[in-house]
Amino acid sequence: MDSNLVRRVAFAVVAIPLALGVAWYGGLPLALLLAIAGALGTRELFDLAGRQGIRPARPLGYVTAAAFAPLVYAVLAAPDVRALVLPAWPYLAALWVMVLLTWVLAARSSVDRPLSSAAVTLLAVAYTSALPAFLIGIRHTQYPERSWAGAWLVFFPLVVTWVCDTAAMFGGRAFGGPKLAPTVSPGKTRSGSAAGVLGGLLVAPIFAFWVFPRVGVQVPLEQLAVIAVVLSVVGQVGDLVESLFKREAGVKDSSQLIPGHGGVLDRLDSLYFVIPAAAAMYRWFGVI
Repeated sequence: MDSNLVRRVAFAVVAIPLALGVAWYGGLPLALLLAIAGALGTRELFDLAGRQGIRPARPLGYVTAAAFAPLVYAVLAAPDVRALVLPAWPYLAALWVMVLLTWVLAARSSVDRPLSSAAVTLLAVAYTSALPAFLIGIRHTQYPERSWAGAWLVFFPLVVTWVCDTAAMFGGRAFGGPKLAPTVSPGKTRSGSAAGVLGGLLVAPIFAFWVFPRVGVQVPLEQLAVIAVVLSVVGQVGDLVESLFKREAGVKDSSQLIPGHGGVLDRLDSLYFVIPAAAAMYRWFGVI
């Protein structure tokens, strides 16, 4: 067996039960996991930018990325925090931007690409921390800590994404054909993309008839099918976006942090789009 495949399987054997356990418990462990992923993802995006000679505001970016998910959880879980933060968040966001721009003014000259430094710092926090923080809303809008219903609401978009990725890979190998985005990711084909959407769609009846009813969640099949198709499409867009960033930086992986998988950005590329899209569609259909 290929050594890279062995590392991938070994990582999955450990990571999937851990992820399910954290999703079941929710609360602060989930927020802290997202905080760590946000800080690591921000570091990787900063490193990609650094290869282009861009120097973001690293301390501000790391602290903000790590703080985002715990703050979202505190707003959902603690009425006192919610009463304080909800009216103030536009002003806090404006203050953060002012701090960032003041830092750029003080630390970067006009030849140090200050606009790029500020833009990458803002993008990194929004992309690697704010978007995944919607997972807190999926998990805790309706359900408390230690809830299988909340856990499986989290896992539905994750499973759709994993099945879509796998089906796209095997479909592309089996059928080949025109490239999906040849200048961004030459290995991806349109047939693989279609196979991925079909694979993601097949997850819907499994959850509609077997998984969700067992934990007391009632979502009609047609709604889950729509959600699965949308997530399969936006997940592939998210994958291509991260591939575009890496192609600009001239690297294959965002880092070597995870054996056989690359970096945090490589593992979460699709989920950066899938998680907020899933939260929006759950809200649209009244699931959360």
